[in-house]
Amino acid sequence: MAVQVWFLGTGDAFGSGGRFHTCILLSGEAGQLLIDCGASSTIAMHRFGVDPGAIDAIVLSHLHGDHFGGVPFFLLDAHFAGRRARPLVVAGPPGTPARIEQAMEALFPGSSTMKLRYPLHLVEMSLERPHRLGAATVTPYPVQHPSGAPSSALRIECDGRTIAYSGDTEWTATLIAAARGADLFIAECNAYGRAIPFHMDLGTLLAHRDELQARRVIVTHMGPDVLAHLDSLPCEHAEDGQVVVLP
Repeated sequence: MAVQVWFLGTGDAFGSGGRFHTCILLSGEAGQLLIDCGASSTIAMHRFGVDPGAIDAIVLSHLHGDHFGGVPFFLLDAHFAGRRARPLVVAGPPGTPARIEQAMEALFPGSSTMKLRYPLHLVEMSLERPHRLGAATVTPYPVQHPSGAPSSALRIECDGRTIAYSGDTEWTATLIAAARGADLFIAECNAYGRAIPFHMDLGTLLAHRDELQARRVIVTHMGPDVLAHLDSLPCEHAEDGQVVVLP
């Protein structure tokens, strides 16, 4: 069966170009998985008509606000507005449960200890080990991006398709293992003409394109200089609201 990749948010940390924070929804026959849940993700879901209650699991690449800051809003929206009853899994690097608790207390004091209407399972994922999350198998790979906890690229197998996602990182050889043979590699591309620490730039990505051995590459998390060159990029780029179908 086909897997649908819905780019709900494709922006960088500062929402360059008016884009939503990183948020990518995978939908297959067996269920739905959200990749990252940046601070504006619940807004993006409502904008594009996504039912948060249909999402089975959220997997986090790392613990920066533009990638996990929407989790408190998602959890509380599910409780108050969605009146969710079925379980939800939120998985991320070691330290994820504590960071979510801290974020909830900072934003909505008392919310981290309230009894939710639905079972919530917080999972800490070990690097380079497969983890079963609903209908998907997710394997995190270490990358170079300090975030107060291990940051990772993600390799996701779902309904016979493989989607790889770089997370935020400068070039590192672990991306080769994460992307090898993937039907789609979603790559951060924060800079256009210069290398910057802990983030990917277009020139470096293109220089390593063949090593990745992914069938298709789409860039996201684009900074202002990348956005200024969208019409001439030598690769596909994601747009907020864009749907890609992997047959």
